[in-house]
Amino acid sequence: MAQAILLQDVENLGERGEAVEVSPGYLRNYLQPRKLAQPATKGALEEAQRRREAAEKTERESAERAQETAALLSKTVLTIHHRAGEDGKLFGSVTSQEIADGIRDARNLKVDKRKIKLEEPIHETGTYMIEIELPGGVSASVKTIIAEEK
Repeated sequence: MAQAILLQDVENLGERGEAVEVSPGYLRNYLQPRKLAQPATKGALEEAQRRREAAEKTERESAERAQETAALLSKTVLTIHHRAGEDGKLFGSVTSQEIADGIRDARNLKVDKRKIKLEEPIHETGTYMIEIELPGGVSASVKTIIAEEK
């Protein structure tokens, strides 16, 4: 058996950066030509370890930034003005794009409109708690007030 370091995730074998035992022919004829793995030399193992540590550090920092962003968004109260009739029904609706624009204007944070969880567009004035999905599996609730435009 030969040791190989995976350069990409390989189904039924392992994940990127992992050292695995494979037959020499499989490594030479399948994994290397497709740039899925390289032979595990001492230098390559050390480089793989450095890459793995750097990736873990980057992931940790990203999770910390997501937590900070979630805390900031949780303190945010958006007020969106929209034309409405006397009964509080809006002419049109408030969409996730308008909410994303409101967050950008209020906190200077860019939020992907696809990550704003609205079951359906908002059609009435009132106060809503809107869930926003952030990178790293973190989510935040933003209090949004839909007010009638004067």
